[in-house]
Amino acid sequence: MARQKTSTFDDFVSVSSKLPWWVSLTLALISYLILHAVASRQPVAIAAPGQFGNAITRNFITTLAIFGQLVLPMLFCFGALLSAITSVRQKKMYNNVASSPGGNALNEMRWEDFEQLVGEYFDRQGFQVSREGGNGPDGGIDLVLRQKGETYLVQCKHWKAYKVGVQPVREFYGVLASRGAAGGYFVTSGVFTDEAIKFAQGLNIEMVDRNRLRAMIAVASKSVPSRATDVSRPITTAPICPKCGSEIKKRVARQGANSGKEFWGCLAYPKCNGIRPLGDNL
Repeated sequence: MARQKTSTFDDFVSVSSKLPWWVSLTLALISYLILHAVASRQPVAIAAPGQFGNAITRNFITTLAIFGQLVLPMLFCFGALLSAITSVRQKKMYNNVASSPGGNALNEMRWEDFEQLVGEYFDRQGFQVSREGGNGPDGGIDLVLRQKGETYLVQCKHWKAYKVGVQPVREFYGVLASRGAAGGYFVTSGVFTDEAIKFAQGLNIEMVDRNRLRAMIAVASKSVPSRATDVSRPITTAPICPKCGSEIKKRVARQGANSGKEFWGCLAYPKCNGIRPLGDNL
């Protein structure tokens, strides 16, 4: 589904609202100071025929600055207000999902809210998050994550009882390669087909379905998900890391007091050193 066409005013406010509120307020102040300086210039008198073009251009720019010194800061301020409201909504929505015992919180969201929820999660993980918006609820890159000089792309698919097949994952991998991203996260409020999961194995793509997303949010929020709702299960049968929500697999300790013994170790090691004893009740 494609986004509806919007006016230049709506586009400007939309871009401004995706910035942190304090950035938009700073831009409002800077734009006012610059345009006010231009608007305060005295009109140029035409002293000679050869100066006619330059005088008209200068006076036209001054006239635009007179209106712009009010309009542009106002748009930035409006965007800052929307950004602040969105930030509060995101945090409330995030906490609601973290404390929800079932999947209704995800199902009842609009696709825009689902994108914001995912963005809030990565923001809390220390990423710098910017929204691209994709092409509506059905495709495109929705979020760009930056951390330690690396760029990661995120695609979100929100649909009630939606099953993501292999084709969207293939297309997403193509975008990762073309943009030179360090990796990507494909997040859905539904589930992935076995073919899609198989395709992503060994690639720099993290596949996050509804259960894994809720488990990651629960772990990040330091809440304990209920086993009755199966929120502790990711997209495969493997258990999840208690620290970052990634999958973990059986490993063998090579040194120390537990040398030779098996344990559950995080697949993200060495970035994450989360472990579980092999006998843990998963």
